[in-house]
Amino acid sequence: MTDAFTKSEMMIVAAARELAGQRVCFVGVGLPNIAVNLAKRTVAPDLELVYEAGVFGSRPARLPLSIGDPTIVTGATAVTSMFELFAFYLQRGLIDVGFLGAAQIDRFGNINTTVIGDDYERPTTRLPGSGGACEIAINARQVFVIMRQSARSFVERIDFRTSPGNPGGGADAARRRRDQGWNGSGPTVIVTDLGIYHFDERGEMRLDSLHPDATIEHVRQTVGWKMAVAPELRTTPPPTAEELRLIRVELDPGGVYSR
Repeated sequence: MTDAFTKSEMMIVAAARELAGQRVCFVGVGLPNIAVNLAKRTVAPDLELVYEAGVFGSRPARLPLSIGDPTIVTGATAVTSMFELFAFYLQRGLIDVGFLGAAQIDRFGNINTTVIGDDYERPTTRLPGSGGACEIAINARQVFVIMRQSARSFVERIDFRTSPGNPGGGADAARRRRDQGWNGSGPTVIVTDLGIYHFDERGEMRLDSLHPDATIEHVRQTVGWKMAVAPELRTTPPPTAEELRLIRVELDPGGVYSR
């Protein structure tokens, strides 16, 4: 019998499982970091971790606290400048998955991590900004997002477009990305503490799996648009005892991300 688990633990586990079969992942700090490191210990042992500071093929001895944490160079295949990493790896198309977080997201996978509020100069909240997220969003072959879901985060219109998703939606979304000179296919997976979302042929987010104890009614209350739902909505399998052990003992013993 699996131990009781938190919504955050369910989200981290579900995000890690989505990385099964992937090879090279450009990972952000925070929730993406713990999900990717869990995947490397479970469903994707050969996953190569790439960090913005200029580290390729990292095998961190512990969960990195930031992209400047010295542990990210542990066992790395290469340590380069940030310019070389972005120019010769990311922009060359060698990154399979860019794994990002978000403060706001819309139905087409456009991400805001810059400001909350309509006035850029005097926002309600000023966020960390892009870092490398914009470059990752347009150049990684796929983009995965992990974030907590609420009416404030799943919005009809984001306050600032930090990282582009599927421009405008519709059947021509992929063509419009190519016309912009963007190499990647755009957002593929959104994992929240309520469920798992993929994108339909119009480039619009679709709920495919509900986490245990989540309800479709609750999901709809936290979404700022009419949410598309898969005809055969699945229930996300709960975390295993080993997945919970890895999170609680090895990756996040203080519960900073997983409480």
